[in-house]
Amino acid sequence: MTSLVNNTTTIRPAPVLPSTGALRPLGLDEVAITGGFWADRQRVNGEASIRHCDTWETRVGWIDNFRHALDGTVVQQRTGREFSDSDVYKMIEAMAWEVGRTGDPALEARIVELSALIGRVQEPDGYLNTKFGRPGQEPRYSDLAWGHELYCYGHLIQAAVARLRTGHDDELVAIARRAADHVCAEFGPDGRDGVCGHPEIEVALVELARATGERRYLDQAALFVERRGHGTLPDIEYGREYYQDDVPVRDATVLRGHAVRALYLAAGAVDVAVETGDETLLDVVRDQYERTLARRTYLTGGMGSHHQDEAFGDDHELPPDRAYCETCAGVASVMVAWRLLLATGDAHWGDVVERTLFNVVATSPAEDGQAFFYTNPLHKRVPGSAADPDEVSARALSRLRAPWFEVSCCPTNVARTFASLGAYLATVSDDGVQLHQYAPARIATTLGDGRAIGLEVETGYPHEGDVVVRVTQAPPGEVTLSLRVPAWAVGAATLDGEPVEGGVATARRTFAVGDEVRLSLPVQPRVTTPDDRIDAVRGCVAVERGPLVLCAESTDLPGGLHVDAIRLDPSAPLVADGAGARGRGRAVAHDDADWPYAPEPRERDADGFDLRLVPYHAWANRGPSTMRVWIPTT
Repeated sequence: MTSLVNNTTTIRPAPVLPSTGALRPLGLDEVAITGGFWADRQRVNGEASIRHCDTWETRVGWIDNFRHALDGTVVQQRTGREFSDSDVYKMIEAMAWEVGRTGDPALEARIVELSALIGRVQEPDGYLNTKFGRPGQEPRYSDLAWGHELYCYGHLIQAAVARLRTGHDDELVAIARRAADHVCAEFGPDGRDGVCGHPEIEVALVELARATGERRYLDQAALFVERRGHGTLPDIEYGREYYQDDVPVRDATVLRGHAVRALYLAAGAVDVAVETGDETLLDVVRDQYERTLARRTYLTGGMGSHHQDEAFGDDHELPPDRAYCETCAGVASVMVAWRLLLATGDAHWGDVVERTLFNVVATSPAEDGQAFFYTNPLHKRVPGSAADPDEVSARALSRLRAPWFEVSCCPTNVARTFASLGAYLATVSDDGVQLHQYAPARIATTLGDGRAIGLEVETGYPHEGDVVVRVTQAPPGEVTLSLRVPAWAVGAATLDGEPVEGGVATARRTFAVGDEVRLSLPVQPRVTTPDDRIDAVRGCVAVERGPLVLCAESTDLPGGLHVDAIRLDPSAPLVADGAGARGRGRAVAHDDADWPYAPEPRERDADGFDLRLVPYHAWANRGPSTMRVWIPTT
């Protein structure tokens, strides 16, 4: 893999567009999700969630911070944390992808309005931030560890890339380019020898280089990656690993510290490796991520087991009730896995994307798209209280989804991901199309060798296992259609009725319009056991169905039973039940005593009952409840 970004750029509406790699992603102009699970979420996101974010950012004053910067009152009136500018930018990015997807005129007008406001705040040298640099504020870059100035630029730049790739070379793009030029001048080889406490600028600068053909942005991103891990940031209570400044990227063996920071840095390092042809760096980051998946990742795909520092724990330290699993870490993990898939062509990275999308990202928003989980634990012992719809919530303390948070990175991250989701479904190569995520969809694209192809996907996935791909435009000559077989289906999947070996089902032939291929995946409920090194869930099992992790919720238990009193009978069959499953449960009565330890268990089996299990992503949509994914067996 050897490539350098040059001045020949391709405009395609997709958040990740490497100039080289094993596979080329498709843009929103080539893929449209037409129905099913993900179409429902895209509709709610476009109609409700993005506007909800705009309403709240207006209400809590984060947009007004820019106005206060103009009228000279920002020192007295600024609201929000030091990084609140970034959430305005992420919201604009979500709007940009949604405009690219649907052409929504109201969102387009709002982007223009916000861009005009932000542009007036930018300093002549490109500096842009409402928290630093004015009389009465701390000086620019005086707190690289916590100030988030470069982090905010990163999200500004990604919003601008979304505009460029959806056909708008507008004021927002000009603002972002001035900011990026400022960063290159300020932090280049002859500038400040520093990095941001929160990685993000790296991945953004590479995408800007890809979108504009300007090599200096890539070079600056590479410089930031190489500077990381040399102790330029101060030591803190959590150690420099909190912001990945303890060990150089090339020397690390696993992701550690703050989960979102670590994953954003990994995504940026993959981008740098791909665009510079640095196979060594790519291999290093891939190995780090693989070890993290094997030892520091929850069944849902969630990452981060520490509340105090939002961080990874040690290997196999994965307590379900204290799982942090920040929604933003789920988004960031998808970013890393997708980049590795494009770079290597290895379809199994699509498994990671699928698991995390269904069981972390889709879990965060409420059904109406106007309340969110910040954290995603796998066990809730105490029913929560409904959040006040008019109040800002503490991020990690909400036991039910809340409309807004003091730190509201997650709602805007979900919004931008759902708006651009079509770009994560499929890729192309010189002689074929590869399907990585399954949803009803239309695909119209051109293969690497220039031949046009059209496909239609019909499926009831994830609740039904058949995926039918129909040819609507047939290219001349042979074509390979490749369909990912999830790890849980390997050995049991069929393509057109024939068994499939391995993790990819392929059909290669000369197709005609109307030809179909049918992938059949076993989506009946199944029992999953944990690695016995995960002490916190030893002796428990989970139930999955297709890509969905299921859970027991007290809402479905008889007689107000608490989820901590149930056991699952592994000898009884599991059957599909709606979107979830049904098995045989048994309630356990506990004898309380003055001391919670004894030579023999103080519990008595009670009557058995039908145990209903629901998709984890759907829990807490029916009011306060207790919940658990990992269930002890009888």
